[in-house]
Amino acid sequence: MAKRKLRGAAATAALLILGVTAYTGCTGPPTARVSAPEREAAGGAGRGQRGFTLVASGDVLPHASIIRQARADAGGDGYDFAPMFTGVKSVVSEADLAICHMETVYGPEGGPYTGYPNFQSPPEVAEGLRATGYDSCSTASNHTLDAGAEGVDRTLGALDRAGIKHTGSARTAAEARKPAWLKGGTAKVAQLAYTYGTNGYPLPEGRPWAVNLIDREKIVADARAAREAGADVVVVSLHWGTEWQDDPDEQQLELGRALTASKTGERPDIDLVLGTHAHVPQAYEKVNGTWIVYGMGDQIAGAMVDHSGAYDPRGNQGTIGRFTFAPPARPGQRWEVRRAEFVPQWFDTQEGRAVNLNAAIAGGADHTDVRDRIRRIVLGRDAAQDGLTMGE
Repeated sequence: MAKRKLRGAAATAALLILGVTAYTGCTGPPTARVSAPEREAAGGAGRGQRGFTLVASGDVLPHASIIRQARADAGGDGYDFAPMFTGVKSVVSEADLAICHMETVYGPEGGPYTGYPNFQSPPEVAEGLRATGYDSCSTASNHTLDAGAEGVDRTLGALDRAGIKHTGSARTAAEARKPAWLKGGTAKVAQLAYTYGTNGYPLPEGRPWAVNLIDREKIVADARAAREAGADVVVVSLHWGTEWQDDPDEQQLELGRALTASKTGERPDIDLVLGTHAHVPQAYEKVNGTWIVYGMGDQIAGAMVDHSGAYDPRGNQGTIGRFTFAPPARPGQRWEVRRAEFVPQWFDTQEGRAVNLNAAIAGGADHTDVRDRIRRIVLGRDAAQDGLTMGE
């Protein structure tokens, strides 16, 4: 059953500083969207239970050029980020549950706002995410402490005002102990988020819980605590991996195997792993019966320059993952992903717009090579054999 994402339409109606952003820091046709009746019937679900679709996307990384674009889209008065997402809005808003990754922190009201290397984004980003239909964002990244504790506080406050849940950074110890609690169909969904580091910035004095750092034992303990608190589905967002590397690195592979192998009784502790950080799309893989997206790539970012100083178009390529969950046939079993899809996307830095590549190609745009490259990477660890397909 489609959720209340019509709010997005209402909200919309109401690497270099000079252009390039320097940042070091199966081949079948698209598949049809799953209908609500299909979701409810999937897997012989228990009476009264409803399945749901979850979509997730990559890094929202407002470089200086992105901030300028939002200023232009607002007519020079304020900042409007919603138009950048228009090309992928239908994918996001038609899902029952949508998760983003907010990589940067927000600056003070009125600015100043900055891009790389120490990001302070306009808080209007949160309104753009809400208008697009996002329900929750992971906020743990290597840039979470770019503006210290104040940046964390401003960011979470802006997301609260926009009505977007968040996890991965916190203003209080109590907040740090809680996942983002979400609802998908009749399922209670818990989202947790962690990052590999904070670019050398120390945790704020007196706030060791300000950012969740990757620690396998802590992630498992948090997932089990969420399950004990009533979570039917546990989603873990991880800011990890090696920048500009198409293949997942050894840490991703090892941690992914460990997390998906963790069980309480016969039930896995974690139901989905969503990766960000590498700036390029990486593979999807089903490990120990659980889907891992090693890297979704950047969703919103300026023209990207890799570590060699060269412009690298891969930095504006990515995917949106879409997972259809079905209720368990019997109490105590896991909610199963009955359909796993990826939607290839690209950020057009000339137009300042996110592009659903399949929709654009269907409309006559010449993006086939980019779409096919993303598909090749995503399916590079044999995910097609486990049922992953390319969605519209």
